[in-house]
Amino acid sequence: MNETAHETGSIHTNKPDQASGAVRVAAARLDAVSKLYGGFAALRKVTVGFAVGSSTVVLGDNGAGKSTLLRLIAGLIVPTRGTVKVFGDEPRWQRRRIAYMSHEAMLYDELSAMENLRYFAELQSDGCGCVCGAPERALRAVGLDPALTRPVGQYSQGMKQRASLARVLQTDPELLLLDEPFSNLDVDSARHMVELLMEFRSRPVSAASTEQGARGRTIILTTHQAHLAEPLAETTLTMRAGTILSIVGAAREGAQ
Repeated sequence: MNETAHETGSIHTNKPDQASGAVRVAAARLDAVSKLYGGFAALRKVTVGFAVGSSTVVLGDNGAGKSTLLRLIAGLIVPTRGTVKVFGDEPRWQRRRIAYMSHEAMLYDELSAMENLRYFAELQSDGCGCVCGAPERALRAVGLDPALTRPVGQYSQGMKQRASLARVLQTDPELLLLDEPFSNLDVDSARHMVELLMEFRSRPVSAASTEQGARGRTIILTTHQAHLAEPLAETTLTMRAGTILSIVGAAREGAQ
């Protein structure tokens, strides 16, 4: 089917849905969102909400709009039409509460994993100089040695993927966005990543976030490998040609 900007011809008219149940506070919400690139519609009038504390796996072929959905929520791009809110605000004002892992490593090849994580941690700290051991803990959590001095450019693809996961986990986000996180990982490494993400969801959030209505950590994950993500698939959202075909899963009010 030709994917054009003529949204009235889309294969699915999106109705307001909660990907993980109706909630008073949504971790992220899109209302009638379209994203156009010239004559190409990457998203078409999508309306969907993601409950605080939920875990959603987004499925779909290449070009379905999965990456566009995550990039909009992360605030890396803006919608052509419609609105995107994260914790009730524009994504750019909530970036400290969001972490985004692209299918690209987004690491500096000439630096070691530790140097990369320290650099990003310092950026996150607004120059206060305190990284508080987070890089070391994050690297150990994904099975990498913090003392390894080899540049990331010499890593295998699987090692790069684990280092990239460590980069986002060290910020201790409330909303974690993962775009094809199992790429280039063997089955055992993918299972380990799922275990890490399940442990991540169980961590308590800060008192300040709880006062604002947040009650758990939220994961939105895209993948072509649904079987690997199954333990995380509290809700499964399927996309095609920039629209939502289905949302399947147990509704919930928030984190347990």
